[in-house]
Amino acid sequence: MAKLNLLLLLVLLGCAFGLVTSQHQARKSFVALEREAARARELDVEYGQLQLEASTWGLHARVSKIAAEALGLRAPDPRRVRVVELAPAEAKP
Repeated sequence: MAKLNLLLLLVLLGCAFGLVTSQHQARKSFVALEREAARARELDVEYGQLQLEASTWGLHARVSKIAAEALGLRAPDPRRVRVVELAPAEAKP
């Protein structure tokens, strides 16, 4: 009977150690998951900011201003603009 009690005690200790280890690992995994979720939220915010910045850099008014000031470009006189229309493509037999 004493051997059986000792065996059951060892099994119980092994199960308890396994339980504590698995709970500890689960908590570590949860902390890592929360850390990565926070990083994902930060990256989403940064992506939104970058999209806003990219749309600002590409605004027509800004591009026109830089073209006029830095490069000395200007819009052509409307009287000198000619529109060329393409001839319709011939039908192939």
